[in-house]
Amino acid sequence: MLRERILTAIVAAALILLVLFVFPAPAARAVIAAIILAAAWEWAKFLSLTGVAARLCYVAAIGALLAAATWLTPSPAATEIILKVGLAWWFAALIWVFFYPTPIARPIGWICGALVLVPAYIALVSLYSLKPEALLFALIIIWAADSGAYFAGKRFGRVKLAPNISPGKTWEGVIGGLVAVVLVLVAARFYWVNLDIAVIVPFCLAVATLSVVGDLTVSMFKRNAGLKDSGRVFPGHGGVLDRIDSVTAAAPLFALGIGWAGLV
Repeated sequence: MLRERILTAIVAAALILLVLFVFPAPAARAVIAAIILAAAWEWAKFLSLTGVAARLCYVAAIGALLAAATWLTPSPAATEIILKVGLAWWFAALIWVFFYPTPIARPIGWICGALVLVPAYIALVSLYSLKPEALLFALIIIWAADSGAYFAGKRFGRVKLAPNISPGKTWEGVIGGLVAVVLVLVAARFYWVNLDIAVIVPFCLAVATLSVVGDLTVSMFKRNAGLKDSGRVFPGHGGVLDRIDSVTAAAPLFALGIGWAGLV
């Protein structure tokens, strides 16, 4: 299992580097959109849309929202509004996970899927358009939090984080993920010599913390639908949503705060 996870992660990282630094910009944006639409296909399963036509309808609805958001986002004000709506959703989701299990009506699930996916798409495209390195750095922070949590949780995990949602996650894992983020930032200090550690550390720790909320929220919808994984695309990792759940929550905050944090 661990070997599969590592091999899949290596291949995925190589493909991401290829997309960010080799593909032309329109192709890179198309890949980001394709990933989000693949996640929408998996989200449709959370809504008990088991038929191909019904799931495609949901994907088409999300695609239309992505197109509308793309049309609006040449305006910095519109981009900021979409990102802030996404951020507000994730703070609401943080409160929601404390009350799980709760019934989730299908119309609510439709709306939640849009709130998860559309702001994430705008955040990822905005970071890429700003600078591919900015998007890569955001992903590294999120991956560090995820990997640190996985290994620390395996080794030291005792106190359950949200047993009704994700029994395998522990507070020790969360702490391990945050420690991993700090170590990444210490290493980054050698690249960005003018980086203000007093600003960047709390900012990236907030991003990493919100990534945990994304993971828990998607897990909540999976549990509500009676699913263990969102799909089987990645050996050892599950589906697309299983891989980007943390990214969907963390990316809007990173995109909103990157200028304030002094990364550009």
